[in-house]
Amino acid sequence: MTTTTILMLAALVLLVFGAVFVFATTRSRDRAAAVGALSRETRKSDRSEAALVEEGAKTTTGRAVERAAALERRGGALVEARPAPPAVRAPLEPDAYGVTRRQFFNRGITALFALGLAGFSTQTIAFLWPSLSGGFGSKIRAGKLDEILREVADKKEPFYVPEGRFYVNPYPSDDLSKAANHYTGEVLSGMEQGVVALYQKCVHLGCRVPWCKTSQWFECPCHGSQYNRVGEHKAGPAPRGLDRFGVSVSGGMVVVDTKEIIQGPPIGTNTTGQEAEGPHCA
Repeated sequence: MTTTTILMLAALVLLVFGAVFVFATTRSRDRAAAVGALSRETRKSDRSEAALVEEGAKTTTGRAVERAAALERRGGALVEARPAPPAVRAPLEPDAYGVTRRQFFNRGITALFALGLAGFSTQTIAFLWPSLSGGFGSKIRAGKLDEILREVADKKEPFYVPEGRFYVNPYPSDDLSKAANHYTGEVLSGMEQGVVALYQKCVHLGCRVPWCKTSQWFECPCHGSQYNRVGEHKAGPAPRGLDRFGVSVSGGMVVVDTKEIIQGPPIGTNTTGQEAEGPHCA
């Protein structure tokens, strides 16, 4: 037998085997498409476990459903497949209840917005609400007259009341006749009681004017305006003396009315004649 004959026989055998393989594969695919093929794991599960059905109902496996479908196509009896009942879900524990991420962010943003709005509203109302008692803009009890005068004499500096933003300094009784020519109302009444209440702001540009202990004057560090012990202008760019408040003394208690700021005396007013008693601070 020649080599050519052997090759022809081998080719014929391969052709036959190929045809058989193609036929078998095509038939398997057609059957799977018509009937449905079950995997090995599924067939094993059908043999070992039955699907859950209602109590008292007949158990139907996947293979039985497949056979019923085949019988129906051939005109045979139809075996009805009964679906398994839904599994009963156990009630959730109280700790399992919660909110979604979206709900959490929505509620958080709403809470932050509400808190911010409440804080802003509170601050706005507090700023606009008038001060009914105490603090600047009302009548303030500065203290006992004799105690204030004693403290001023001991410390050599004015008695400062921060809540009223004013200084209290003694006014010499020997100069009341001159004061009557320049002051009126509660300012003059306070001087007659022996004190004057001076607003802490410089009348030039509004800086707080500190007390210079060496010169015994009020001296503004911002632009150098200077005022004597009773707030009368002595030097600097200020257009007048320190503004002041009305003072009354009742039962020995000094009461200063900060509701009205009374304009200070004009430049050149010098009722006490007090000059600087030492080096200037400003």
